[in-house]
Amino acid sequence: MIIPCIDLMGGKVVQLVQGREKALEGDSPEEMLKKFAAFPQIQVIDLDAAIGTGTNDGLVEMLARKAVIRVGGGVRTVERAQVLLDQGAFKVIVGTSAFTASGPNHAFLESLVDGIGRDRIVLALDSKGGNIVVRGWRESMTFTAEEVIKQLEPYCSGFLCTYVDKEGMMQGTDLGWFGRLRAATDLEITAAGGITTLEDIKALDDLKIHSAVGMAIYTGRLDLTSLAARPGTLRTRP
Repeated sequence: MIIPCIDLMGGKVVQLVQGREKALEGDSPEEMLKKFAAFPQIQVIDLDAAIGTGTNDGLVEMLARKAVIRVGGGVRTVERAQVLLDQGAFKVIVGTSAFTASGPNHAFLESLVDGIGRDRIVLALDSKGGNIVVRGWRESMTFTAEEVIKQLEPYCSGFLCTYVDKEGMMQGTDLGWFGRLRAATDLEITAAGGITTLEDIKALDDLKIHSAVGMAIYTGRLDLTSLAARPGTLRTRP
């Protein structure tokens, strides 16, 4: 499955390079929804919430009313996750709060499962320089995604795995890393970070991994019509 991305910052749709430098602004959120109408799910990340500078709740709620979206960014409490679900999100993406300095935050994750249910949770395993990164990719942990993915399985329906080293750089992604993650879990994996060509997407398909695509769509490197025409893209929405 191909999942187009809408990243929100300051009320606008943006694309960043490695989560820091703004490379471009997209059309309005409403226009992006129209462009992505053929796809069964859309990934929405509130970057302001992720780095703690505010939220884009009004836009997130509008998007959730009009499309099937998985939402991430700043989901650091059970209450915040529930708010997003109440706004209409299909699933919530949780990153920073899933971890402590030494590994998975089991106490928080257990409370999250109790509060909203495992099926509504996607855990973010974002990697830079080999290690998990959190807080909008600004803080590096001392462990790798491969080391913790199995421990996290009881707390989620799947994983969003971003190869931050290539995020927004249009240089391809690390298929070896995704292959190791695929071998480590039977749960759903969505890949992000550096996915640039149809060949990248096919290679991930062969690994039974979904592709979350942003920069390559916004720059026109990947054609939306061609992506929507790929087998399995047009399917019944959940």
